[in-house]
Amino acid sequence: MSVARNEIDIDTQRHARRAVIASTVGSMIEWYDFYIYGLVAATVLGKLFFPQADPYSATLLSLSTFFVGFAIRPIGAAFFGHFGDRIGRKGTLVATLLLMGASTVLVGLVPTYDKIGIWGAVALTILRLLQGFGVGGEWGGAVAVATEWKSLDKKRGFAGSWPQFGSPLGLLLALLVLSTVSHWSTTEWFETIGWRIPFLFSIVLIGVGFYIRVGVHETPAYKDMERKRTIEKAPVSVAIRKYWPEILLVCGVRSGQHAAFYLFSTFVLSYGVGTLHISRDFLFNALLLACAVSLISVPTFGYLSDIIGRRSLYIIGAVTLGIFVFPYYAMLNSGNSAIIVLAIVLSIVVHDISYGPQPAFIAEAFPPEVRYSGSSLGYQLSSITAGGPAPLIATYLFHEYGTILAVSVYLAVLASIAAICAIFLPDSYRHNYNAAVVASQAAAPMEVDVAVSPSPVPTR
Repeated sequence: MSVARNEIDIDTQRHARRAVIASTVGSMIEWYDFYIYGLVAATVLGKLFFPQADPYSATLLSLSTFFVGFAIRPIGAAFFGHFGDRIGRKGTLVATLLLMGASTVLVGLVPTYDKIGIWGAVALTILRLLQGFGVGGEWGGAVAVATEWKSLDKKRGFAGSWPQFGSPLGLLLALLVLSTVSHWSTTEWFETIGWRIPFLFSIVLIGVGFYIRVGVHETPAYKDMERKRTIEKAPVSVAIRKYWPEILLVCGVRSGQHAAFYLFSTFVLSYGVGTLHISRDFLFNALLLACAVSLISVPTFGYLSDIIGRRSLYIIGAVTLGIFVFPYYAMLNSGNSAIIVLAIVLSIVVHDISYGPQPAFIAEAFPPEVRYSGSSLGYQLSSITAGGPAPLIATYLFHEYGTILAVSVYLAVLASIAAICAIFLPDSYRHNYNAAVVASQAAAPMEVDVAVSPSPVPTR
């Protein structure tokens, strides 16, 4: 009996490791798709799809198409969150991967303004909406798949950080592909053909991601819900009705980190090239180095959250970010290449102090029955309040006030909001991750059909 139990434990651990790997690789591919658009939008899409506008307006218009991908994320979170909690994490994540990848490949085929006029921008906007819809449902499921395993209970912060690891890995891959194409091409060729190659490359990544995700087992937490018949009929509705404070707090804790990342990785390109006249290749290489460092810092901070707690580390990260944004732009403005590289690398590491422990911190705020829905909604709401508009607001503030200090103040305010919200979001890292499933069983007798059973989610 003991031998059989040990074999089951080993098998479960093997599936848990595979689930973490699948979440990481899948997240990397989807973030590659999302980031490649932002990087190209910040450099060449303005002149290709809005050539009649002045440089400032063209940048704003280009970044506006970048923003619409964020605006639709909460809708994607609700849609895929429903199915992730209702029919399973695995199948839902395969769907988000295919939607995101197909949209990205099609972006690489859209004709520019000189071929079809404004319809090129319209097509970009529609495809960007589909990208955002897909990525809106990715994060909550990836975190659930990576963390809902009993063998990972004592290292959930570390396990949850691996889907986050997929983000810098995706950005690293996007920058690597983009910088390679840029390096081996003339400016004219890059702006006509070269920019399309990173988008078309996504078709290879789709095949890899699909193969990996199809082989992942459903999580034990979801299987328990199936066995105990505690699956919610309308998980999104339950999450909003019973866990709306947690959803709003999650949105708040994301504010500083979310806005900072897109300013540190996207706005820095338009500001660096357009205002500081730093070469695009130099900035790409600096960001490549920063992403390489992030591959270490993200899991490191996730691991630390298992030791000192999610909330404590998150507040440290938010406060550090609020302070750092002031010397950051001063370092960029220095004109010294080494100092500029240091600023870019440090910006990503400071961002990762909050980013590493974030998945476990957020997912632990919701019971398994609404974990995909609740965590996704809170996480993606900040796409509207912080992440999406950040490059637009930064561009406007700098243009309006004529000083980059205005952008630093903006980021510092968002970091303060994140720190305050983190104080009030429960830190449940030592609690039973699946406690709500047990409580649900008592609330919903086994013989009652799930469609007519009372709500299995306990009141807070």
